[in-house]
Amino acid sequence: MSTSATPARARLTPMRARDPHEPGRTASTLELFFDLVFVVAVSVASVQLHHALTEGHVADGLASFGMVFFAIWWAWMNFTWFATSFDTDDWLYRVLTVVQMAGVLVLAAGIEPVFVDRDFTVVIVGYVVMRVAMIAQWLRASGTSGPTRGATRAYAAGIAVVQVCWLALLVLPESVQGVAWVVLAAAELAVPVVAERRGRTPWHPHHITERYGLFTLILLGESLLASSNAIIEALHDEADLGPLISVAVLTVVVTAALWWIYFWPPHHRSLGTDGRLSRSLRYGYAHVFVFAAAGAFSAGVEVQIDALTGHTELSEVAASFTVTVPIAVFVLGAWWIAIRENADRVVNTVVPVGALLVLLDPVVPVPVTLTAVIMVAIVVVLVLHPPLSEPRPPRARRRRAPGAPASPGGSS
Repeated sequence: MSTSATPARARLTPMRARDPHEPGRTASTLELFFDLVFVVAVSVASVQLHHALTEGHVADGLASFGMVFFAIWWAWMNFTWFATSFDTDDWLYRVLTVVQMAGVLVLAAGIEPVFVDRDFTVVIVGYVVMRVAMIAQWLRASGTSGPTRGATRAYAAGIAVVQVCWLALLVLPESVQGVAWVVLAAAELAVPVVAERRGRTPWHPHHITERYGLFTLILLGESLLASSNAIIEALHDEADLGPLISVAVLTVVVTAALWWIYFWPPHHRSLGTDGRLSRSLRYGYAHVFVFAAAGAFSAGVEVQIDALTGHTELSEVAASFTVTVPIAVFVLGAWWIAIRENADRVVNTVVPVGALLVLLDPVVPVPVTLTAVIMVAIVVVLVLHPPLSEPRPPRARRRRAPGAPASPGGSS
């Protein structure tokens, strides 16, 4: 081995903005490794939502799930947009990424106390750990002069201020913590909007959409786990064998249809190439509904299993809604984000109407049956009507902005 190899590996790479048109840009093994901890966090959140819904605590369960899922989504999304702009893959970048992963695991450990006792301490500590690591990343990126310098400094400063406020939330009375959480979540969302007006951070459309697709697969995987649980439950409860097996099969069908629907359009078109911040914000932020719906769907399947075996406080109709509402939100979200601009009139009618018809499933005696039929019908339409060769132009096309496209979530 050469003696110069070790010093070369120990050297830090200057953190300059990456080329948004770099050919062959794909997710790195570090990014895939990073995603693994989110499998844990999403799984814990879905399990706790399942327990809350089964016990009849619908409002509290959904509120807790929304708060926790926001932290999970925001941490994942922001790292993803930062990585597409400044990934150097040197040792310091890797170490700081691993620190963020540790923060996700701390956050996951604090999810149950949020649902049970409304105790946000562990979740906020884990969240702040992730964000402090990202402050370090942004400060490092700000050390390189160029058009991104103003944005990187604004990201670092904005994130730091909001983290101090998150820690201050822990000493507030419980009666006002909910309102404070909403205010701070809005502040987090505002940081990229403000920072990107101080400079432009570049993003790679194919890399970004691949990362979003990979996270969608993680969330849909939770639904397949729920389907497997239905089969396991059936093997232990012969009296409900038929209905449980049918739920398992129909869940696989619906999950496969959701995958088909989401990946039908070319997502990179939705980001555009005109540099408009609004397009990247729409794609980046609106995905929270798709992601949260996918996570809630797996919890709904578990609730449906409990309803069939008599282990829930919810009525059969209410239990069915825990499945159909997430599916409808997922489909409508995917349609609004990426399908509608790439589809003809038939697809743009069938997809949203089909999503709304799914909400009629609770009146059907066999759970998930109508939903599965509608999902299959949507997929058939998508097969018969491939995406347009060119996306539909926006109704009001603005003048092309100079410079590289703007990132909505460079902060993390």
